[in-house]
Amino acid sequence: MATVICYIYPMKQLIILVPDGHHNLSSVIGSYKIFTRANDHFKSQDRKPVFTIRLAGLSKQVDLYEGLFSVKPHVSIKEVKRCDLVIIPSLNHQYGRVTTENREMATWIRQQYDKGAEVASICTGAFLLASTGLLDGKSCSTHWSAAEAFRNQFPQVRLLEGRLITDENGVYTNGGAYSFLNLIIYLIEKYYDRATAIYCAKVFQIDVSRDSQSPFMIFSRQKVHSDDVVREAQVLMENNPSEHYSIKALAEKYAVSRRNFDRRFIHATGNTPLEYLQRIRIEASKKAFENSRKTVNEVMYEVGYQDAKAFRDVFRKVTGLSPLDYRRRYHKDRDAV
Repeated sequence: MATVICYIYPMKQLIILVPDGHHNLSSVIGSYKIFTRANDHFKSQDRKPVFTIRLAGLSKQVDLYEGLFSVKPHVSIKEVKRCDLVIIPSLNHQYGRVTTENREMATWIRQQYDKGAEVASICTGAFLLASTGLLDGKSCSTHWSAAEAFRNQFPQVRLLEGRLITDENGVYTNGGAYSFLNLIIYLIEKYYDRATAIYCAKVFQIDVSRDSQSPFMIFSRQKVHSDDVVREAQVLMENNPSEHYSIKALAEKYAVSRRNFDRRFIHATGNTPLEYLQRIRIEASKKAFENSRKTVNEVMYEVGYQDAKAFRDVFRKVTGLSPLDYRRRYHKDRDAV
């Protein structure tokens, strides 16, 4: 009689980190709930769950929001020798402090990646991820409001402002706030299957069609620098967005060469002068679409564009939506539009 050998394959290990200090509870709970639901969905189909899901941290309890809530991780990271996927939650604005308090966690993340684990950061969790060195030379996203701070702290990382999800060599990042739900669905599809991802998206009512955080970005006029010439040019463009500027003439106005003007502008703001002017104009047009009943052409002329196609192309590049789609979605009286 032949002997039948049955191999029992252990479940993959998912670790959701609970850093010491300030982090957003929603990204911990949301990740835990959605992955747990995906496991339950597999079990309902008589399929083996993909992950053993555990919360892990440095401390036995982490208090949040002045003690209003607390999280008690299942295990210490010291007890986790190997895992398959690590999720880093969003941090609460005190990025430098949290990364300093969690250096041991950053070292552990790096070790797990070197052993073969994949790592995903949620929103500003990218600061903790970047502190490991894993993002050096790679692409990354984070909340649009933290972009400037991130660039200053991690200039060696290629920040893709506006990108909802990045996926590079087993390292995942995502944009801001509740867009982490899209990242979790993305990971569900990868580790489970498309049907389970759609099921979870329906259960938790997540818009799986989103691929950008651009519509939610508020243009921050970057003036935290010491270049007076660039700052004067910024103020001039902001106060007169509809003017038909020649960047060469603008450079001559401040007695610098066009090449030097561009270089200084990029160094100070992260944008070329033309990109900066485009962002000012698009921000002005967004406000018009949100608060007025002006037509697309009326808004286009008001913010300095003469070519409808050029306006639509730049608007879509910045926001991810056409001018009409943006107005339909964000007008204060959208039901009447």
